[in-house]
Amino acid sequence: MSTGTRIVGLGASAGGLAALEAFLRQTPPNTGMAYVVVQHLDPTQRALLPDLLQRATSMPVYQATQGMAIAPDHVYVIPPNTELRVVGDTLHLATPSEPRGLRLPVDVLFSSLASARGERAIGVVLSGMGADGTLGLQAIKAVGGLTAVQSPESAQFDAMPNSAIAAGCGDVLAPADALPARILDYVARVPEPDAEAGTGSPSHSALPPEPLERILALLRGRTRHDFALYKTSTVRRRIERRMAIHDIGSLPLYAQFLESNPQEIDFLFRELLIGVTGFFRDPDAWDHLTSAVLPELLAQEQHGHHLRAWVIGCSTGEEAYSLAMAFTEAIEHSAQPQAFTVQIFASDLSPDAVATARRGEYPPSISTSVSADRLARFFTPLEHGYRINQRIRDMVLFAEHDVVLDPPFTKLDLIACRNLLIYFDPMLQRRLLPLFHYSLRAGGVLLLGSSETVGRFTHLFKPIDSKLRLYRRKDNARAGGRDFLLKSFPPLSRKSREPPVSTPDEPRPADDNLQTAADQALLQVYAPPAVVLNSDADIVYISGRTGTYLEPAAGKANWNIFAMARNGLRQPLFDAVKQAATQDEPVQLHGLHVTTPAGTQLVDVTVQAFQNPGALQGMTLVVFRDVATTPEPDTRRRKARGQVDAAHAAELQQSRDEIVRLREEARASREELQSANEELQSTNEELQSTNEELTTSKEETQSMNEELQTINGELQSKLDDLALAQSDMQNLLNSVDIAILFLDQDLNVRRYTERATQIVSLRESDVGRPLSDLTTSLQYAELETDAQRTLRTLVATEKQIVTDDERWFSVRIMPYRRLDNVIDGVVITLVDITDTKRLEAALRQQSPNTPSPEEG
Repeated sequence: MSTGTRIVGLGASAGGLAALEAFLRQTPPNTGMAYVVVQHLDPTQRALLPDLLQRATSMPVYQATQGMAIAPDHVYVIPPNTELRVVGDTLHLATPSEPRGLRLPVDVLFSSLASARGERAIGVVLSGMGADGTLGLQAIKAVGGLTAVQSPESAQFDAMPNSAIAAGCGDVLAPADALPARILDYVARVPEPDAEAGTGSPSHSALPPEPLERILALLRGRTRHDFALYKTSTVRRRIERRMAIHDIGSLPLYAQFLESNPQEIDFLFRELLIGVTGFFRDPDAWDHLTSAVLPELLAQEQHGHHLRAWVIGCSTGEEAYSLAMAFTEAIEHSAQPQAFTVQIFASDLSPDAVATARRGEYPPSISTSVSADRLARFFTPLEHGYRINQRIRDMVLFAEHDVVLDPPFTKLDLIACRNLLIYFDPMLQRRLLPLFHYSLRAGGVLLLGSSETVGRFTHLFKPIDSKLRLYRRKDNARAGGRDFLLKSFPPLSRKSREPPVSTPDEPRPADDNLQTAADQALLQVYAPPAVVLNSDADIVYISGRTGTYLEPAAGKANWNIFAMARNGLRQPLFDAVKQAATQDEPVQLHGLHVTTPAGTQLVDVTVQAFQNPGALQGMTLVVFRDVATTPEPDTRRRKARGQVDAAHAAELQQSRDEIVRLREEARASREELQSANEELQSTNEELQSTNEELTTSKEETQSMNEELQTINGELQSKLDDLALAQSDMQNLLNSVDIAILFLDQDLNVRRYTERATQIVSLRESDVGRPLSDLTTSLQYAELETDAQRTLRTLVATEKQIVTDDERWFSVRIMPYRRLDNVIDGVVITLVDITDTKRLEAALRQQSPNTPSPEEG
């Protein structure tokens, strides 16, 4: 990824000229950044945009040309009828492939900017119609760049800003003339990735320090996902982005901000999830997979004709559907295409991404990565994009799944984990790769991203094509130690077995306050019969007689107003309650025909959602008023007949509306059931995998206990041998009638013989004391100096020394040499030579002519 000049991409359409001029007027000419402008232009007319923008800035403004180098403090404008991309440090032009009206040049620029600059990319969406720029901002946001959007109220046309905001892409939201200051403040606060790497700080750490650990703990507590083993450099930069967006200057302050704003934890969680994906990324790898690898899997007969695959970190589903299409093409070219079935499990942390993947709807821009043949075979054209065909959709089961925490899918023929491991700490990578080996069947295939390898796990996987990151499982290899499954993900005992089940709202403890507040509101405003509903449309308070409009439903007691409403009232009341929840004004319903035991009654209904007082906050008031009918006597019969016809027509229309609503509800229910079925299948797979792992863990634990018992016995035997050797050594030293003193490299006492205590004041507590602290009867002041010299020169020293009681000792200092030939101190031996000295003195007295040693 290039780390050249930081580039700000500016995208605009209708009303964009005024926004671009306002932006550039407030941009200092010496920011060190380059600015690339994409405006929707008439492809048949010469562009005047560079000349117009030059009036708003002192920076040079150029119309982009092919291969033009990007320089800081310059502005580059797209030419008409082209697509503009950033490639490295240059601008590249291309002729659009889509017809006029379907082109998305802002998305093209932003996507290329995300690829070229990564975290250093900045994308800005200004005034315009349509949704161009939203997908490009998502790409920039996914790689950690900054996304900015002009506030809709300040834009002449707010469709493009609103689209970006609705997609959650607006890190910075401000008027066009305020955006430059916000962007420059962000750039000043967030360190450059290169600068961070140059500090010498570690790129990752398994135990992040405070206050980063507090932030990760808050994330873990709210989302259950643990980011402690993600690369700290990546996590820190994502956090610093959020800090810069909120103008927070330090990690402790941001941690406090998170504690008081749980919604920000959700934003940070989405920020940390890497969502860069696409159909058939790295085409060479997919071509080889489809033409060579998958046919080999299909040819393996030992697993039958049911193939299983797992796409880890599937994001919005493009990679999972790519694999489904590749399997379909490979099966069609096999000898028995009807005999094979394929089940692809696709998992991701993000619930939003999984929901998008399940819908299977994608923008027109996928035509750049999906061939026209595949688009025709596997997609259905929509008004604003494409939808994956049901045949391909049914092959993929999407699920929220954390590969770090949750049990893996097993008995797989293929695992695709692309560009996910690069965001993990090496420790986590070393845990996951053996887990992938365990999850694959014999001969299974592992597909990694272009920046990933199996590292040192070559004993588990052999390359099919190492350049394409395709590997095959080695079947005779052991995945890890006996406890590898226990360490692969946290045991189930550390997690809740089931998520907490939400319960319906219980009656508020302050029933008196609720009744008083409701009575006051009713007496002050309404007198007719009325009911108060909670957020689930259950009746919590009744005023007056409501039997004309409501009746208890048959079966188990049910206080839901929609279940109790009489015929003619249910559907209008349902729509009115939904509408009232979205507005402050009451909803009025007039002339509803309600079927009562006494006949048909005309009723007016008022529905009001309350925000105040506090006891009624979040509740809804429904008031009923009867409408009296008093026709003249001479027209009574004709009007009665007209009323009956009108009532029948109204009931018929209500029935038709209810049928339409029920159909919509049935369709939504079918979609929810399909989603629930997929979740249940995923859960069943996880439980089956967990059961297998627990069985394996039990067997391995039992085996481990046996090994530990064997090791314990061996260690006890070693301890017995060492104790015996210690005793032998001590007896040997004591049996030698020589004073011996062992010192370590610092000349501290290590060991001594019993005879040495008669010369040097030693006792058991003196082990470890320095030689200089000991008292000796030797008249040998240079003892410590000679010991240090011997330790330094490795030359033995020997002297004859007299004691205070007129005894003589031969003092010899030698280096202490270990078995591995390492000098680890000195040994001092003291041999009593008093008798020899006395004999020598007697001989000198008998032979006075014999010269003394000093004379000789």
